[in-house]
Amino acid sequence: MRKLVFVLTLFVVTAQAQAQELKQMPQILVSGEGKISVTPDEAIISVAVENTGKEATEVKKKNDEIIDKVLKLIKKSGIPTADYQTQQVNLYKNYDYIAKRHNFVANQTLSIHLKDLSKYNQLLMDLLDSGINSIQGVVFKSSKIKEYERQARKNAIEDAKQKAADYVSVLPGQKVGKALQISDQSFTNYPRPVFAEMKTMAMADSAETSRETLAIGEIEISATVTVTFLLE
Repeated sequence: MRKLVFVLTLFVVTAQAQAQELKQMPQILVSGEGKISVTPDEAIISVAVENTGKEATEVKKKNDEIIDKVLKLIKKSGIPTADYQTQQVNLYKNYDYIAKRHNFVANQTLSIHLKDLSKYNQLLMDLLDSGINSIQGVVFKSSKIKEYERQARKNAIEDAKQKAADYVSVLPGQKVGKALQISDQSFTNYPRPVFAEMKTMAMADSAETSRETLAIGEIEISATVTVTFLLE
């Protein structure tokens, strides 16, 4: 037992000594940033159907009929089953204070992962023709986001290494050694959702003229790191 205590004590003392020795060694702490801007090639489209009426069964039936048309349209458009999903379903009683009577509201929200942006405009027109009465938001994405994130992280480390080298270059007899610690603060900045609340009539009017309706912008992938380098 005494031998075990002695070994543990020796281990702790040795570890503390090594940590103190490392702490006393010359080091440099720098931050690095890597940014990549890419053009999105995918979109997440959120659409909704809403109906109001005096009877719950009536508004639910209307909603169900429209959703059935929408789902068939999505399938016909060649969008895989895994790429669209019901997000929310509501049926509730609402009081109209102006008319001073109760009515029922039924709504359902669908999320569609569109992987071919060339179908964007036509899909929206077809959805509205099928009965969708609200487009709640569009978020643009990239199918190669993981690949770009890895490259941004590499760029951030290279940037940190270059910064350290710049600082040390004016210190005689020193150079940048191995990295002792890396802290990551990376994030991806997607284009803001386009909360359109596009109503059927307005969209129908715009469909009569040839206009560009898609401004996808760019996705900014940013990696930020803090690196502690040993100075040799």
